[in-house]
Amino acid sequence: MKIFKSLAIIGMLLMMVGVNAQTKKDRKIMTDAKKAKKTLLKADAGLERFFENSAGYVLFPNVGKGGFIIGGASGNGVVYEAGEKVGMAGLKKLNVGLQAGGQAIIEVIFFETPIDLERFKEGKFQFAAETSAVALKSGIAFNAKYKEGVAVFALPKAGLMADASVGGQKFSYRPF
Repeated sequence: MKIFKSLAIIGMLLMMVGVNAQTKKDRKIMTDAKKAKKTLLKADAGLERFFENSAGYVLFPNVGKGGFIIGGASGNGVVYEAGEKVGMAGLKKLNVGLQAGGQAIIEVIFFETPIDLERFKEGKFQFAAETSAVALKSGIAFNAKYKEGVAVFALPKAGLMADASVGGQKFSYRPF
């Protein structure tokens, strides 16, 4: 009987670990996010103050954008609160307008207060139509400020696209 109870307890523990474990895809995104953070800081050391002082941030290490008149973007990222990973995020965007090309970017969204971060986690977060990401170049983050509780930065990785807007993006959040 002791063996049966022990096996039942071990089985329950394994099931709980399996439910809470990240998928292989999540682990890859987390690894990519860690590398992307280093890349962002190398491009502009001024971002360090945002990473250290924000209530939280979501880092999308690989956002693909593309379009010709009708365009879209998609990516997956990691959500951090007080510097600790708390969940995964998804990004989707569909837009119509003057645009052409394709591009891969790193995008990071910093949240100024815990309330701003909570709005994101609850799915109540969206960008205003005129919001755009600050394209990172060395020194640009030094003078950057939060606007309506968020600061958004993008670093092109590859490709060329005539469109820097982030308005209309939809986000999803999945806690660990």
